[in-house]
Amino acid sequence: MQPIGALLVLGCTDLHVLKVSGNVARVLGMAPDTLLGEPLVALGGDIAGLVTQLQGRADLREPVVLQCRLGPAGRRFDGALHRLAEGPLVLELEPAEAEPGAIALQDLPPEVMVTTLAAALQRFGAAPSVGVLADAVVEVLRDLTGYDRVVVYKFDPDGHGKVIAEARHPRLESLLGHHYPASDIPQRARALYLLNRVRMLVDVDAPQSPLLPALLPPTDAPLDMSLCQLRSMSPIHLQYLRNMGVTATLTASLVREGQLWGLIAAHHYSPRYLRCTLRAAADLLAEVASTRISAISS
Repeated sequence: MQPIGALLVLGCTDLHVLKVSGNVARVLGMAPDTLLGEPLVALGGDIAGLVTQLQGRADLREPVVLQCRLGPAGRRFDGALHRLAEGPLVLELEPAEAEPGAIALQDLPPEVMVTTLAAALQRFGAAPSVGVLADAVVEVLRDLTGYDRVVVYKFDPDGHGKVIAEARHPRLESLLGHHYPASDIPQRARALYLLNRVRMLVDVDAPQSPLLPALLPPTDAPLDMSLCQLRSMSPIHLQYLRNMGVTATLTASLVREGQLWGLIAAHHYSPRYLRCTLRAAADLLAEVASTRISAISS
């Protein structure tokens, strides 16, 4: 998994830690051996109470975001919580404040976010065609997130992709109109794009954090990370990005009638990290764009 945050798997009844990412000492201040088997309250702060509250009022089949404070210093974290089909909870925690030497956290003040989203939603809703809408999507997403390039791919019935809209830094060559074979995005990846509709990769060359133990007790099965925010990408896709010279990405799914219609894909040529608030904004815009695509195409 990506090392930008920490992951904990919790027993659903007692909130004891069953599994951790190998970077918990750096991110949370507790070594894996110390944290494993302990109740969540051992992290301090308000996280145990927040998770208990969410258990009582949400089904958690999809990730629920939260903000919390941990440890005696009350460090701020962004979190995401969801429940596995087998019962345990998966808690992901990302520092909400930049650490010395870490990749800068990209975010917007709440008032700017509200104004930007309101204008974008109005613009999307008024788009008379898919082409006009796609142009609006890439311009809005690039302004919002600051990535070097944002494109909209549209898939044809055979799964091949075409870039139908693009917003980019002037130094970059255009990809508008480029075609990509269906094999560039395997069926397994397409299924994941429907499950987890916004995916961020911060640094293609960052060393991955292992999960400890390797298998989840008591079932001794691998952890299903399909809904995890911090899940990395396959080695094949990481090499594909390196071959393109891309360091960081953000993708958001465009879905029509339950099928993957296309993707919004953002590329950056240095590491780039968006806080969960910006990722949620991208998710909202992709959902609104998907609804507008369905209305225009019907």
